Amino acid sequence: MNWWNSIEFARPEAFWLLVLIPLLSIWYTYKNARKNAFVTHSNLQLIKSHQSLKYIAKHFLFALEMLSVALISAAMARPQSSSESREVVTEGIDIVLALDISGSMLARDFKPNRLEASRELAVDFISKRPHDRIGLVIFAGESFTQCPLTTDHNVLKNLFHDVDFGMVKDGTAIGSGLAVSVNRLRTSEAKSKVVILLTDGVNNAGDVPPLTAAQIAQKLGITVYTVGVGTTGTAPMPARTIDGRITYRDEKVYIDEETLEKISDMTGGKYFRAENSKQLEEIYSLIDDMEKTKIDVIEYSRKKEEYLPFAAAAGLFLILSFFIKTMVIKQVI
Repeated sequence: MNWWNSIEFARPEAFWLLVLIPLLSIWYTYKNARKNAFVTHSNLQLIKSHQSLKYIAKHFLFALEMLSVALISAAMARPQSSSESREVVTEGIDIVLALDISGSMLARDFKPNRLEASRELAVDFISKRPHDRIGLVIFAGESFTQCPLTTDHNVLKNLFHDVDFGMVKDGTAIGSGLAVSVNRLRTSEAKSKVVILLTDGVNNAGDVPPLTAAQIAQKLGITVYTVGVGTTGTAPMPARTIDGRITYRDEKVYIDEETLEKISDMTGGKYFRAENSKQLEEIYSLIDDMEKTKIDVIEYSRKKEEYLPFAAAAGLFLILSFFIKTMVIKQVI
């Protein structure tokens, strides 16, 4: 069935020959009707078996000839089977997600908190970009690579879920986080190189000033999108009590938006502010739209002539009809 579904006919007009079949059938029926005759004989048993065999042989012979006409028509229509293949050529984008995991990212102006919301939405973003190499850099008081650039997104997602506060000393080293991200892309040969840096604070740690890291990114042709996370005004921030328990109290939200905007402007990116999970989701969607992977699909089609089985079957039936005409009908007569 799969073979037949792949068959195409190069000269379908040859099927007009099939019109001969009903015309010849009408002629054959009319001719046989005129040949019917009555005979008077004392004992019909003598000719009954001969007449019956001859009658069947003649009709079977006509059926074979009509079947041969149908097969010859199909062979002349040049049946061809086609096999297709697809080659996908991608010009992927190398993306490093730089995620702030400082203590303030546990603030509950996002549900359940800034860090978890940012992490889950980043995983959704990864799922939408199957052809890109994506890596993960985390930073707080210092920065390191959690996952190098990879197309194995299942591994990357698992490492994302492992990210939590306390993996490095507290603080907000925006410059170091960007510098480590840029270094990951330094040797990339991708057509487009992107850093998405997400933070909720002000640079207060690390040895690399944020704008210095941005200048390096600019020279290397790396686009940096910056995202400031946090409500305007105050937010419930985590604080540890004397007895070691975590409590939450409203504190002023400080995000160095001016520096984040400068970083994006210098590198051809854009700065976004997210005050809730919905806005952060929309930001990831906007970045996804702006940084599209180019995918070229090349299709190959190869055709193979398949007329031989039809022609061979037609020849076989014609030989069989000749045998019936010469060896069966004449013998009966």
